[in-house]
Amino acid sequence: MNPSPETPTQAPPEDFETTLAALENTVSALETGDLPLEEALKRFENGTRLLRRCETALEQAEQRIDILLKEGKDATPESFKQPG
Repeated sequence: MNPSPETPTQAPPEDFETTLAALENTVSALETGDLPLEEALKRFENGTRLLRRCETALEQAEQRIDILLKEGKDATPESFKQPG
């Protein structure tokens, strides 16, 4: 049986949209208040991982935009430092 996206043992999804959808599902599940405490804690923990992944993706996109804006209309993306 494959774990659901909210299962903490599964690696976070690769793309931003999939990660954001998994985070939204996690938040919805937690907002219902119907989960046993231990399951709610596991989902909260995984949700924080998903949130960090979304934040990192947004920061990287912002860096790429900044690079392009500094270079002008004929710019090409440059390498930037990715968070460790």
